[in-house]
Amino acid sequence: MNKQRYITESLAILEKGHIVLTESEKHNIEIAHFNLPDYPRSGLQLLTYYNSPHYCAKELVLFADQTCPEHRHPPYKTRPGKQETFRCRWGEVYLFVDSPSLTLNQDAQGNPVYRPPEGDEQWYTCDRFILLRPGEQYTIAPNTRHWFKAGPQGTVVSEFSTENTDEYDIFTDPRIKRLEC
Repeated sequence: MNKQRYITESLAILEKGHIVLTESEKHNIEIAHFNLPDYPRSGLQLLTYYNSPHYCAKELVLFADQTCPEHRHPPYKTRPGKQETFRCRWGEVYLFVDSPSLTLNQDAQGNPVYRPPEGDEQWYTCDRFILLRPGEQYTIAPNTRHWFKAGPQGTVVSEFSTENTDEYDIFTDPRIKRLEC
């Protein structure tokens, strides 16, 4: 994996989204490949601005059609799990959430409109979604299964949440380990 190449691509997407970073922040972009062999098809690039027991702020960068695998943020210590708000800054993001109030991911014939990575469909069980465009946001309740996929240009999503405890995330796909490089 060429980490520098993916960081450079992430910085270009952040620039398209008019997200201004300090030099220090530019060097703190993480590559989350989740121990899967198909990065960057599945994966995520992120920058954590701040994380404390009270709140967390991040930028999530996804390349064109890149998918962050299905997971949930389980209870941690005395908390019910991480609650997070995704706000789209640039591009489009298809956010799939285990919520009956969202749009069913089916066309008139019952086929999925937006698909998870080919060959990994069994690990993507949320079939309802919301499409977020710049300026739109959605809040995910704690311990709720979700996954997300960038549109054809890629996307920048600001995440505002309770304390980040991603190392305890539970992924539907048992092959996944929360790793960065």
